Amino acid sequence: MSPLPIAVELLAVPKAVPELRHTLRERCGGMDSPDLLLCVSELLTNVIVHLGEGTPVTLRVAGTHSGRVRVELSDPEPGVWPTLLVAGPGDEAGRGLSLVDAVALRWGVDQGPYGKTVWCESR
Repeated sequence: MSPLPIAVELLAVPKAVPELRHTLRERCGGMDSPDLLLCVSELLTNVIVHLGEGTPVTLRVAGTHSGRVRVELSDPEPGVWPTLLVAGPGDEAGRGLSLVDAVALRWGVDQGPYGKTVWCESR
């Protein structure tokens, strides 16, 4: 039985980040996928930082027809889009999407009528 697809509804709070990584490791049979875990962590952290703690989100992880893994994180705020920043050496924040951009094969944002979905794909 394949561990994918996975769909989880949760509130975006700091303690959810490590809990979600743990859940994904369990569902994937203990297989450690650092790129997948990094992308999930950064996308969820972006919601916490930019939309606020307690924002309801839905995480979906599924395989694609081309053998990639697609991560989607949906939130209810259609007007606040993620922005790829260039953080300076002394900046304490602003690297989350740069990390996703570096490890994902591709990423993007899909607009919905009641929110948006930030997604990325990796091997």
